[in-house]
Amino acid sequence: MTKLIKCISPIDGSVYAERPALSMEEAEAAVARARAAQKEWARRPLAERIELVQAGVAELGKMNDEIVVELAHMMGRPVRYGGEFGGVEERASGMAAIAEEALKPHIVEDSGDFERRIEREPHGVVLVIAPWNYPYLTAINTVSPALIAGNAVILKHASQTLLAGERMVEAFTRAGIPADLFQNVFLDHATTSALIAGNNFDFVNFTGSVGGGQEMERAAAGTFTGVGTELGGKDPGYVMDDADLDAAVDTLIDAAMFNSGQCCCGIERIYVIDSLYDAFVEKAVNIVNGYKLGNPLDPETTIGPMANQRFADEVRGQIMEAVHMGATPLIDPENFPMDDGEGTYLMPQILVDVNHDMRVMRDESFGPVVGIMKVSSDEEAIELMNDSEFGLTASLWTNDPERAARIGRELETGTVFMNRADYLDPGLCWTGCKNTGRGGALSVLGFQNLTRPKSYHFKKVTS
Repeated sequence: MTKLIKCISPIDGSVYAERPALSMEEAEAAVARARAAQKEWARRPLAERIELVQAGVAELGKMNDEIVVELAHMMGRPVRYGGEFGGVEERASGMAAIAEEALKPHIVEDSGDFERRIEREPHGVVLVIAPWNYPYLTAINTVSPALIAGNAVILKHASQTLLAGERMVEAFTRAGIPADLFQNVFLDHATTSALIAGNNFDFVNFTGSVGGGQEMERAAAGTFTGVGTELGGKDPGYVMDDADLDAAVDTLIDAAMFNSGQCCCGIERIYVIDSLYDAFVEKAVNIVNGYKLGNPLDPETTIGPMANQRFADEVRGQIMEAVHMGATPLIDPENFPMDDGEGTYLMPQILVDVNHDMRVMRDESFGPVVGIMKVSSDEEAIELMNDSEFGLTASLWTNDPERAARIGRELETGTVFMNRADYLDPGLCWTGCKNTGRGGALSVLGFQNLTRPKSYHFKKVTS
């Protein structure tokens, strides 16, 4: 019997979409078609590949009105926020702009006697496994530069955002990308692992949980297939004594609560210098009390349901454990009647009197909750920010760039922000350390991760 992959809408628990999973034989045939198409694609001029990829992005933009509603149904993001296309276009255009420089040969010698150079060559077939929380933004980080660099791409999306891959492939194919070169597939976990273990891919990019990343690496063991991962996070914010307090509160709370807290680089814990602590907390509570929890199809809704009840239950559990251990919740449930205590609709929460014995300050929450702690020095803040198994981003709030740089050098993280949070700069490498994973997307380094070096050493014949 054919297995169906289903998307259960967090709005009402109904089946919003379902698709049959490919068998192993069907999946291998799809990869074979992609491999055959890749050789001809890689021979095309770089400028032509860039133009076609950019045309695919533009076609995707034309679908945005439909995509916004689909995202609300599939994973609960309110329609008022307008989808992801602005970020998709920014990242794809940024990678297109630097492609020629990033992929050009490195000339070691070009003399009458020798020509020595290093070129970047596409891996071949790249598997992109994208998550549900930002299904287009996360996918484009790899899809766009992988295609530009001359690879074929097989895209597998999470079941929660089942239709996103179809949309992307439809747009790129309409723009002229060969149908076999960029394919969307529906796979169960077992088939995905078997394909990787069978050496069907030349590179795998995975965004998801730590457990999922471990499964990818186990599947690839012994195949010498490159694996790039972006996994969990517990990103901190630190507000110093010279910070712009209003800007810090507005940005950090938005970064903690936007998309119901379901952001890869969302803020999950905040440390505030003692002199600003009380004012920061008061302002934060006022902001959160102004949110409206509700149906994401309602344009008045500012915070929608979590994508799955399982995710909401995890956050509820962390909050309950923290309160039992002495944490104080500051948001009154009466302000959020849509939260019935057991479904996908989860009210936002701010916790104080927290410490690192509590899971809410240690484990990834990935929901609309943030703990705020008072600190007395940079040294204390650094120690607390590094007290995590994850390392994706850290957000520092100060008017002193030298101070931020000094603290940044002490932090175990992939990106250090000053006076900003929850943003991906396509000109910089998006990377992490510790259990957040390894590898890097975007920037010149993103192109390097999607290609391999090939050296040419030519000795010239002289008379």
